[in-house]
Amino acid sequence: MEALHSVWLFIQDQVLGMKWLHAVIGNGLSALGLDTASRWGGSVHFFLYDVIKITVLLCFLIFVISYIQSFFPPERSKRILGQFRGIWANIIAALLGTVTPFCSCSSIPLFIGFTSAGLPLGVTFSFLISSPMVDLGSLVLLMSIFGVKVAIVYVIVGLIIAVVGGTIIEKLHMENYVEEFIRRAKGSIDIDAPDLKVKDRLIYAREQVVGTFKKVFPYILIGVGIGAVIHNWIPETWIQNILGSNNPFGVVLAVMVGVPMYADIFGTIPVAEALLAKGALLGTILSFMMAVTTLSLPSMVMLRKAVKPKLLGVFIKINAEYPFLCR
Repeated sequence: MEALHSVWLFIQDQVLGMKWLHAVIGNGLSALGLDTASRWGGSVHFFLYDVIKITVLLCFLIFVISYIQSFFPPERSKRILGQFRGIWANIIAALLGTVTPFCSCSSIPLFIGFTSAGLPLGVTFSFLISSPMVDLGSLVLLMSIFGVKVAIVYVIVGLIIAVVGGTIIEKLHMENYVEEFIRRAKGSIDIDAPDLKVKDRLIYAREQVVGTFKKVFPYILIGVGIGAVIHNWIPETWIQNILGSNNPFGVVLAVMVGVPMYADIFGTIPVAEALLAKGALLGTILSFMMAVTTLSLPSMVMLRKAVKPKLLGVFIKINAEYPFLCR
């Protein structure tokens, strides 16, 4: 058992966390005459390490997940979801969300397609809640920073919120609060993709890596830049006073800061990493991440085009419960 624990620690620290890369970059900067213990040197060290680490993990994860996605085109996903009823349909929809796009703005078009195709509204909302919050990429990256237990708890709670939220919306019978153009567009979903060979799936996965990387890399740079500033320039006492245990409104403040932002999980994690190092509460940090990935204003604007204000309000209220569960 001890041997397995040692192996896992090696995987978490050296494979996922890439501690060796941290040391290599630090030694390289020192050889160039940059003091990594100084504010500027520490900022450069943090920035280079996190950008390279997240980029490598991002490209690998997108490739693997995209290869899996090639087996689940929209029409096939619709058929799979259509085979289940009741809470099982919500569970499958939430699980399906873990192998779909990395951000809410990418998930909303699929949500519209599923709803237009006639799937139950509660089922499609389980998918919409789960997709940006608990994808497989976030699980691996969270494990690299917070450890396996925190990552698994984060994902499980997110899936529970997705299933419960979709079930609540289904019980409220809010179909009339979907915009008319979607309700009239029955069957408007992408046709099923033909059977692909392994080579075709590999090409598809490579193209997804390139396309997704171009889209999210600016957010990675911004997120790592903010993380570097927090890590090396903001006093630890400030973070502890604002987001630590002494402030009962830390979760509320974290959500209020996160909502106006827009980034995917990969751009959010560097900020979370820096906040954790400065003494912010773990639950508060996870609340901030949730607000950025699922409740950002750009996502709400897009979703408002598909649903009416009352249904949008229910969706926001359901997702707003997640931060307090994290705490």
